[in-house]
Amino acid sequence: MGGGRGEEPLGADETLHLRVDALRADQTMQLRVPPPPEPPAPVGGRAERRRDARSAGRERGAPARAALGAVVRLLGPLAPYARRITPYARRLKPVYPRPGRTGWRRWMPSWRQWLGATLTSFGLLSAFLVTAYALTDIPENLNSYATQQDNVYFWSDGTPMARTGWVQRQAMPLKDIPPDVRWAVLAAENESFYSDPGISARGITRAVFRTLGQGDTEGGSTITQQYVKNVYLTQNQTISRKFTEAMIALKLDNRMSKDQILEGYLNTSWFGRGSYGIQRAAQAYYGKDVDKLNASEAAMLAGLLKGAGLFDPTLGKANHARAVERWSWILDRMVKIGKLSPQERAKYTTFPEPLKSNPLYNTGAQSDYLVELASQYAKKAGHLTDKQFDLGGYQIYTTFDRKREKALTDAVTKARKQAGRDNPAAAKDGHYGAASVAADGRILAVYGGPDHRTQGYNESNATTVPAGTAFTPFVYAAGLEHGVHKTRGGPATPVTPDSVYDGDDGVPVTTPEGPYWDRSGKKVTAHNDGGRSYGDISLREAMARSVNTPFMQLGMDTGLDRVRQTAVASGLLSSSIGPRVPALSMGNSTPSAIRMAGGYATFAAGGNHTEPYSVRRITRNGSPVALATPRPKRAVGAKVAEEVTQALTDSFRTAHPEAAAGRAGVSGKAGTTDKDTAAWYVGTADSVSTAIVVYRIDLAKSLEPLPLKGLAGSSAHSVPYALWSAATGLG
Repeated sequence: MGGGRGEEPLGADETLHLRVDALRADQTMQLRVPPPPEPPAPVGGRAERRRDARSAGRERGAPARAALGAVVRLLGPLAPYARRITPYARRLKPVYPRPGRTGWRRWMPSWRQWLGATLTSFGLLSAFLVTAYALTDIPENLNSYATQQDNVYFWSDGTPMARTGWVQRQAMPLKDIPPDVRWAVLAAENESFYSDPGISARGITRAVFRTLGQGDTEGGSTITQQYVKNVYLTQNQTISRKFTEAMIALKLDNRMSKDQILEGYLNTSWFGRGSYGIQRAAQAYYGKDVDKLNASEAAMLAGLLKGAGLFDPTLGKANHARAVERWSWILDRMVKIGKLSPQERAKYTTFPEPLKSNPLYNTGAQSDYLVELASQYAKKAGHLTDKQFDLGGYQIYTTFDRKREKALTDAVTKARKQAGRDNPAAAKDGHYGAASVAADGRILAVYGGPDHRTQGYNESNATTVPAGTAFTPFVYAAGLEHGVHKTRGGPATPVTPDSVYDGDDGVPVTTPEGPYWDRSGKKVTAHNDGGRSYGDISLREAMARSVNTPFMQLGMDTGLDRVRQTAVASGLLSSSIGPRVPALSMGNSTPSAIRMAGGYATFAAGGNHTEPYSVRRITRNGSPVALATPRPKRAVGAKVAEEVTQALTDSFRTAHPEAAAGRAGVSGKAGTTDKDTAAWYVGTADSVSTAIVVYRIDLAKSLEPLPLKGLAGSSAHSVPYALWSAATGLG
């Protein structure tokens, strides 16, 4: 027996062999010696914490073990079957990394693995698509893209003013749309339309790749998909919308004939210029019905489907170049697909230029000018895009006063006719801009021109002729507000209405350093109308008697930057302010009639200016649209505004004592220009400022003003004043 004193002690779990005499000689008894116990760990030591954790884990795992036992008992009867299929399952399980291979080949799947993965993926994808197709329904109702409406404009009293029907869609049967028109669209958008299942897998894949990979979107739609987007869905470029579009397109392609889908598409697509559908597009761009279009014109219209904002050739040189290139490409595609003969294609070498503007928009009435102003303001203040606005359904409540508009229009129309009889040569190029603006900024009336169909040029909103001496109230306000500087960099000296200036004709204009010299080396001098001299005169009296020379010098003393600042703060556009030279004080700026009326309205409002606006409220199908209505801002001090208004009141009374005798609260001033290119009268009555300007421009040649040649009458019988008094009810 081993294990004597001289031997090494036995290790843990080693076997001890004892031979017993009572047994057979070849038999052995084996005893297992247990391992020695581990010494106890210190209280609170790591080992104790491990034991506690294991004990707690066993306690927490008891419910799980109980549940597992229940599952085993439940599945116990299936065990024999599981044992039978286990060998087969082991064969199907791929051995990976692959045995018998070395290097990178160990990690390459076998063809069986590739095939299995492909078939599995295809099966899952097919199941998903079948399920999605089954769960997708064609919506019951068409969306707003397919149900266009009018925009209705209302007078300030709430009565209807105008209805813009040009946004309406006019559906045309497919049989009335020429084959050349149909195939121009198909060649541009979807030449395989009659053979595809309603969707383009390649196009969808490309669009998804672009959206996910580069963060933008790209078209990949068939005609059917585009029709679905137009009449059922939104225009949002998202993956979910694209997927829904494809599912509906598949169902629609099975439910409707190709001709029905094409007809619907041609009648609902947007072509720009407020036109939806090929019929409205033909009228908007070529002034004819769709059945009168040839292949060349059809190709131009088909090009617009890619984006009218980019391919309308009338919107700029870049647009024109894109439109010509796409037009030519579409005609070539029609030849390639056999829908246009080479001989026919050879006839179309000149791009079919469309009309400059949409004739459906113009009705010829004076209200068209009002609609033009109101629609521009509505889109800007309502944050509406052209496309949103063209969808229609808006009710635009304008600020235009029906009675004032009629009085102004009748007065100018009468003056035009009279000028045509008395002075036909000058009247041929005559223009009469007029506008009435309330002290709170509301545009109450404008005269835009004789006929919007023949003259889209809006005479009330044109910035082409100088303001002349009608600008001097802004110079006066600047001097009263900021004072004058007698020395360069010195302190400002206050100016009052009683401040005296030299009123003589031909007075040199001076600076703190001496006379002002122009670039030609000549002294600049100030002049009065008719070359008349008045001697020393106060600013109040100079304004009342329309003496110009004091205000030219006042502008220099105040600082032309201050004059410009005051004019802009009062409502004149900075882009219309003239060069910073002494003539600035004499009105080398070119404000519109609307802006001049708004500037004088600032003085009537106690020095607070509110930007002129033409729309007070917008709704869409009864729901209000958020509108950014302008708020008043301080332009000049209240005391300054009061002094300017008083001076303008004195000016009106001095020039027209008979009219002033029977009416209080009326002020106004005439305006003449150095080269007799414009005649103004601007004044305020009942807190409404009205500006009238008469000028001559040959629109066929340029926007350069021409001499009036007596068109505005004489100083004693001024046409602008006659129109102003008629518009304000004084005439």
